[in-house]
Amino acid sequence: MSVANFSIGQIVQHRLFNYRGIVIDVDYKFLGTDDWYQQSAQSRPPKDRPWYHVLVDNSIHQTYVAERNLEISEDISSIHHPMLDHYFIVMKNGKYQLRTRKN
Repeated sequence: MSVANFSIGQIVQHRLFNYRGIVIDVDYKFLGTDDWYQQSAQSRPPKDRPWYHVLVDNSIHQTYVAERNLEISEDISSIHHPMLDHYFIVMKNGKYQLRTRKN
């Protein structure tokens, strides 16, 4: 199993498309469909390394990104996304803190 370099709540930057976002989930390997991979993963990143679900800053979009296409964002200003409050409560020391769910 692969070890993830980024964690939930971390602000990241996409290396190829230059957008900022916040990690909301981590898959230890690619868990999408082969069809999605063929159509969307143009650079053919490895499937056996971690992939991340990311809320895109100043957007309504969420992306699924291979680890090799991400880096830590130098800009740790607030992320603006309509689903942010669904996942996180506050930012502390440059990282968003997960909202705890009560069942």
